[in-house]
Amino acid sequence: MKLNNLIDGESSDTSTAQWGDVFNPSRGEVIAQVPMSGPTEVDAAVQSAAQAFLAWSGLPVPKRAAILFEYKRLLEIHFDELAQLVTRENGKTLEEAGGDVRRGIEVVDFACGIAHLSKGESLPRVADQIDAMTMREPIGVCAGITPFNFPAMVPMWMFPLAIACGNTFVLKPSEKVPLTAMRLAEIFLAAGLPPGVFNVVHGGREVVDALCRHPKVASVSFVGSSHVAKHVYTLASAHGKRCQAAGGAKNVLLVMPDAEPDSTLRAILGSSFGCAGQRCMAGSVLMVVGSKPADEWRERVSEAIAAFKVDDTSTNAAADMGPVIDAAAQGRINNVIDNAPSSGADVAYRGDALPTKGFFVGPTLLDRVQPQMSVFQEEIFGPVLSMLRPESLDEAIGTMNSLSFGNGATIFTSSGAAARQFTSEMQCGMLGVNIGVPAPMAPFAFSGWNGSFYGDLHVQGNEGVMFYTRQRVILSRWDKGYVRAQGW
Repeated sequence: MKLNNLIDGESSDTSTAQWGDVFNPSRGEVIAQVPMSGPTEVDAAVQSAAQAFLAWSGLPVPKRAAILFEYKRLLEIHFDELAQLVTRENGKTLEEAGGDVRRGIEVVDFACGIAHLSKGESLPRVADQIDAMTMREPIGVCAGITPFNFPAMVPMWMFPLAIACGNTFVLKPSEKVPLTAMRLAEIFLAAGLPPGVFNVVHGGREVVDALCRHPKVASVSFVGSSHVAKHVYTLASAHGKRCQAAGGAKNVLLVMPDAEPDSTLRAILGSSFGCAGQRCMAGSVLMVVGSKPADEWRERVSEAIAAFKVDDTSTNAAADMGPVIDAAAQGRINNVIDNAPSSGADVAYRGDALPTKGFFVGPTLLDRVQPQMSVFQEEIFGPVLSMLRPESLDEAIGTMNSLSFGNGATIFTSSGAAARQFTSEMQCGMLGVNIGVPAPMAPFAFSGWNGSFYGDLHVQGNEGVMFYTRQRVILSRWDKGYVRAQGW
């Protein structure tokens, strides 16, 4: 099956001679081909969006919201279909894929309240006989560039809110997982969205750069690696665009000696090995304070992941963990594990009961990792958990704050004092207390810091509304003298 772009509400052929393979990563089989579009296709999509903006931005807010409500209704009807599609092209377990779709729908639900979210402010008599008011207005054509790891949720972090605010949108989904994005767009059209309001252009870096440079694109939203996030932010900003670019992470799970063992273990496993570790909020570093507790947690985690059933998620609903996205990721992650002992790390457990087909990596625990090692400093983006053994909470926080990233960190403890110190001193944007994945829900911004985010206003929440709108301030003077001067 060969995919097309979606431009002006219709499937649009491309003249490109370059096509990319889309895999079912559980089987290593090609299931579709995606066009590697270029500036010509980007321009066609942006021009369509620019033309549609005139009518869409002028549509009364309640009418825009009505289409969003219908979209949410249709997404619920197609929920199982979308989850299966995510599993097929990404490799998540069906439960994880359902979570991907559900978190995306939550953003649509949030966007349905746009009539309230985009209200301005007013202050009568801000000065003598002068009233002040503000209005939030759409900014124009918005672009989104999204990764492979959440085919439904991450695109829906962006386009529902942007469109609800009165903008039009061009989405460049990951060429590795284009099927879900296309289906999301088709369902939006079925909900009554006018042609041109939402467009999809497939491709790679050439499409990314064209969107960042296009004079009619007002904003660019990006989620991916920190290296590419910095590139997108730099290029888009240089061309006068608003940009929010979320990058990579190295999230830490800090276990204190007084942590409740059972719930903490469940949280560690879900955070570190859920979605095969391919998420920017995955717990990729385990810090256990104290040598004796560290020995105990090494055994707990090793025994637990040894029991994992790693299998084809498209056929086995009971699989605990699926594959990584492709052969390149599989080779890169296995190379990290293979080289870990040469730097001094200890491979405490490495899963090897894997299917012969597909792009599988066994769940792995590396112990006695030191802060100077690359497995601590660099994002691995796979089912690999690196374990450190700090002697105190102060040492743990200091080590965590030495990382260049700033997405998330969690502490597991029964001590309010420890939790308070942790949440006060940790230098990252999303913190958890006894929660494995402290990812905010739709009403709150996804607040990465440092090398995990380039820009100012984050995706989701009120920050998302502010990013996709601009403020107009109006000062009015209607004193009695003016009325008399008009002869009224």
